[in-house]
Amino acid sequence: MKVALTGATGIAGGGLLAALRAAGHEVTVLGRRPLAGAAHQSWALGQPAELGAMDALVHAAFAHAPGRYRGGEGDDPTGFRYLNLNGTLRLFAAMPQGRPIVFLSSRAVYDGWPAGTVLTEDHAPRPQDLYGEVKTRAEQALFARGGASLRATGLYGPGPAMKWRSLFDAFDRGETPAPRVATELHVADMAAAALMLIETRATGAFNASGLTLDRRDLLTAYLHATGRTAALRPDQSAALPGPLPAPLPNRADPGALKVMRCDRLRDLGWRPRPASQFAADLGDMLKQQP
Repeated sequence: MKVALTGATGIAGGGLLAALRAAGHEVTVLGRRPLAGAAHQSWALGQPAELGAMDALVHAAFAHAPGRYRGGEGDDPTGFRYLNLNGTLRLFAAMPQGRPIVFLSSRAVYDGWPAGTVLTEDHAPRPQDLYGEVKTRAEQALFARGGASLRATGLYGPGPAMKWRSLFDAFDRGETPAPRVATELHVADMAAAALMLIETRATGAFNASGLTLDRRDLLTAYLHATGRTAALRPDQSAALPGPLPAPLPNRADPGALKVMRCDRLRDLGWRPRPASQFAADLGDMLKQQP
């Protein structure tokens, strides 16, 4: 298929581009600059797009303050809403009716549900901030025309912008972070889900979530990946060169976590990678850091 892709320079879009190309699709990147291995159409959120020749659209572009999705409006909520909602609706309208659209949404649409809720696609959106509201309203417009949204949890994966770089740097300086547990999804698993939605022409909302990761386990994996397992044993830590990392944080309460069930994707045959693969994935991510 001829697939138009937005947001290809981000972590999500980069994974989507790789998956689409690997599956043999002919990708046109909509963005400010061309990328190797794909056709290019100059475009930015809010601008018109030429999609008449496209068989499918995957929309992952999102305008936000650097490093922030929730709260990504910064001091310009009007501009944030215009680009990410009006710009998205304009993009959807440019796609010929009846052709598949996959929209990268977010678990933020569920933020208003109580702690500990097990979330399915049957739970109505309850956004609590502008980010979640924009995603929810874009979904509503998409569903009215028969597209699919991927309500993804936080993404991790390869690339120069390491998700946990600032956390690891602070830990190495001797700072113990606050306890936290969260759900995570490898970008390749997200991309595989999006590809499945395109190829099956699925419609509606689809939750996408992978492993549950406690910061204590994340930092333990980091010590293993960087060859500093001695830091996990006080009787051996003195043998480590350089400053010692901080003590590990306590475990967070997993009972407060709002976990998404992914039954709709699983019914299509999708499976995220097992938690046992995380250590290897983290090692690969660290090797790519400058």
